[in-house]
Amino acid sequence: MTTTQQLITIGIVVLGTMATRFLPFFIWPEGRRPPALVTRLGGLLPAAVMGLLVVYSLRHTNLVGGDHGLYEALALLVTALVHLRWRNMMVSIACGTLTYMALVQGWLTFLVSLAGLG
Repeated sequence: MTTTQQLITIGIVVLGTMATRFLPFFIWPEGRRPPALVTRLGGLLPAAVMGLLVVYSLRHTNLVGGDHGLYEALALLVTALVHLRWRNMMVSIACGTLTYMALVQGWLTFLVSLAGLG
């Protein structure tokens, strides 16, 4: 891509993003309620997106070989428990990701060997 094409692409993306952010305020100004369908979708879509992300992230989990999906299951459990306790999506995702990465990188094995348990 040339520099001109890159700038045009960035401009189109910026305009598209701004349109999706500001358009609802023009369609439903203050004092005018959005339709029931829009309100219902606003309540349902966040959970649907999270479910989709869980399915997407676990799609290549090998339950037959290797660790049999143990690392993924533990990270998912940590994510769920942290979210149930603190109800903060960013903290939940961060804790689950850190748990998974610690298990994959072998930090748990390292810590167990340091403690003299292994």
